[in-house]
Amino acid sequence: SSNLDDRVYNQDQGDEHEGRFSHELLAGGAAFGAMKLFEDEQRREGKQINHAFAKELIAGIAGGEVDKLCETKGADYIDRERAKHEARRRAEDMYGQHYGQYDEYNPNYQEPPRHLRESFNDRQGW
Repeated sequence: SSNLDDRVYNQDQGDEHEGRFSHELLAGGAAFGAMKLFEDEQRREGKQINHAFAKELIAGIAGGEVDKLCETKGADYIDRERAKHEARRRAEDMYGQHYGQYDEYNPNYQEPPRHLRESFNDRQGW
């Protein structure tokens, strides 16, 4: 959710890079961020894509978001790998919950998930 995203992305950890965040917290923030990045890009392009490709794309973005968070917030290798696995799963689940009932993802006919619309309001054209 938005609160989780804010806690992960906006919390100041100072100059120390300690593994204070659990892999679950990293994964939640990364999954939420991945879904937002995916939505922004796909809505900008306006192209239909199949679910398998969309899930792979989101999973890749989620892994990248975990890496970025681990670099800035600090996490050991084990937490990073656990967080990547969990972030990919959560991002795919988020996508499936919102778009799984359709034949494919089509940004021209489907609204972004409510939790993203509420979290980001009208920013970035939403």
